[in-house]
This record gives sequence, C-alpha cells and structure tokens, in this order.
Amino acid sequence: MGMSAGSSGGNMSEINVTPMIDILLVLLIIFMVIVPVTPKGLEALVPQPPKNPQTQQPNNDRTIVVQVLYRPGQTPAYRINETDVNHSDLQPKLTEIYSNRAERVMFIKGDDNVNFSYIADVIDIGKAASVDHIGLMTPKIQAGQ
Repeated sequence: MGMSAGSSGGNMSEINVTPMIDILLVLLIIFMVIVPVTPKGLEALVPQPPKNPQTQQPNNDRTIVVQVLYRPGQTPAYRINETDVNHSDLQPKLTEIYSNRAERVMFIKGDDNVNFSYIADVIDIGKAASVDHIGLMTPKIQAGQ
C-alpha cells in the first residue's frame, strides 16, 4: 500500500480509517446504553368484564365509580355510584369514602360529549382525596367486550 508502481516518484498518502471506526463503535455503545430498553408510560387501570356473563355479581361496595354527566349549556353533573353529588362536595365525599379503605381504587366514567378538562378535574380531586389508582371507563369496557 505504501509502494507506488511507476516513475512518478511522489509519496502516496491514504487516510487511516481505523480510529474513525473505533470512535463510531464507542458512540454506538454509548447510545445503546443511554436509550432505555423498556418503554415508560402511565399505568392504566380498567375494570375487567366478568368471565361468566350468566353469573353476574351484585354491585360491589368496594368499586367506586365517579360519573361525569353531560348537560347541554351547563357544567356537568357528578355521581358517585349512582348518588348525585355537587362538584363542591366531591372531594369531601371521596375523602370520607377512602378514609378507612386499604384499597384506594376509583374509576371515572365520562359521557362522550363532556370536555376532558372536567375529567381531569375529577382525577385531580381523586388524587387530593388520597386515591392511589384511578382508572378511566370506556364504552367498550362497559359493554363487556
């Protein structure tokens, strides 16, 4: 490689690529270590439909469902397990419910036409009432599929 065949008599120079490949491999290893292997996301809890639809259990008192109901031209109405609750009474009621529970799980069910800011407000109220896990109910889950 360092020899030239001919009578030109000049020196022949070539680029040494080995250090560039070494740097490239080191950078590749650094990026592989930096990028997380497992994707991070939010934990989502959804109620599971019963395995046997014929043997439906009665409504369990342990399950708390907060409903956000759409009212045209007004602020939405709120319910806790089919009991109407004012927005101002929502946090004290949830605090009372979860004060003596070990399992602090709440589900939120919102109408299709409700703005998500009202759902986010109920999530914040649930967190303020020391609820550990909050799940969102969708129409597909409600249908039992």
